[in-house]
Amino acid sequence: MSDVAVGCTALVLLLLLFMTGIELAFAMTLVGFLGIAYFRSFDAALNLVAKDFFDVFTSYGFTVIPLFVLMGQAAFNSGMAEKLYTTARRFVGHVPGGLALATIGGATIFKSISGSTLATTATFSSVAIPEMDRYGYSRKLSTGVVASVGTIGMLIPPSGNLIIFAMITEQSVGQLFLAGIVPGLMIAAFFLVVVLGWCRIDPSVAPRAERVGWAARVQGLPLVIWPAAIFLIVIGGLLGGLFTPTEAGAVGALAVLTLTLGSGDLGLRKMLKSISESLRMACMVLVLIAGSAVLGHMVAMAKIPMVVAAWTQGLAVPPMVILGMIVLIYLIGGSFIDDIAFMILATPIFFPVVLQLGVDPIWFAMIIAVTLMIGVIIPPVAVAAFIVRSITRESIWVVYRGVTPFLIALFVGLGLLFAFPGIATWLPSLAAP
Repeated sequence: MSDVAVGCTALVLLLLLFMTGIELAFAMTLVGFLGIAYFRSFDAALNLVAKDFFDVFTSYGFTVIPLFVLMGQAAFNSGMAEKLYTTARRFVGHVPGGLALATIGGATIFKSISGSTLATTATFSSVAIPEMDRYGYSRKLSTGVVASVGTIGMLIPPSGNLIIFAMITEQSVGQLFLAGIVPGLMIAAFFLVVVLGWCRIDPSVAPRAERVGWAARVQGLPLVIWPAAIFLIVIGGLLGGLFTPTEAGAVGALAVLTLTLGSGDLGLRKMLKSISESLRMACMVLVLIAGSAVLGHMVAMAKIPMVVAAWTQGLAVPPMVILGMIVLIYLIGGSFIDDIAFMILATPIFFPVVLQLGVDPIWFAMIIAVTLMIGVIIPPVAVAAFIVRSITRESIWVVYRGVTPFLIALFVGLGLLFAFPGIATWLPSLAAP
């Protein structure tokens, strides 16, 4: 049996193991270990697995992950998302679809200091949907907008997906953060257009809320100004070269902790909870990355990336067609497996192919981020949709129907990124040395 055939057999085994319910990180490690033992020796496999895990857990570069996770968890547990939603509601709640618009605005601002997609979805399911219910909003609109808006965090920094992509492809975290800003804001604007258009076609789906006076609106502005200031400090520091991505995570985490502790929103119990959750999530991601490193070594020994790259170069089709095939694989995989897990699994296989095609890796990262945004809300799995369904007890079909217009907006955004790569690469180019 050829090396490539052995490698492909190992990947099939990986899928079978995943279907049994075993954690993907352990499945990748086991399959990678067995493959390396076959290609080299049992002792070599043991040594390489130990080295990969040691390198990941002792790498200074990977400390950026727990720092940004802590930043997001502290903001989440302090109730900052609810306050941002309340502030946005005071400004736009009285216009048609205003509460849905406030959900998009509040979530977008919150995502600038929190990279957790599912935490944002769960928070706004508990906060925004009951408020929209109180004013008689259609459940299709309320559940659809909440399930969709959490995905923006995959683009707007500090995105956990972009941090991990940078780590496993050796790209600049700062460049990826800058690249995600314009596409993220563009898609947020598309979501706003969807809500306004939906309400224009059928005003009954979103009755107006009462108008709030300017005094109450101005009173809530500090709740928006402080998160924006933290975002500008973190991104501005990266852009200006004042600190590294790891230092940016430390500065951001310190700023959020200072803000939330100083305001009394984050007591000792919530702070300990934030630290515990951050450690758990960071360890989960690091084990996934370590497992991916082991599997990546096995895949490299099987020469799968080289064979795939040579095969794609021999195809009589434009590179964009090949890139479209890769995106389709990410789209399907992201709809069945956790977005971060599938990205860690698939990227080491396809990234060398992308480089062979001469594709800008920063642009490719944005394409994959939007693809995974679609994956978490597209049937059949639709993780974000199921979170909304579990919290609201609404029919999953109602949530799916509500998500559909926002899915269309995401596909439009993906198409624009394909057609105009400058949407993603313009801002990073300004900061290039």
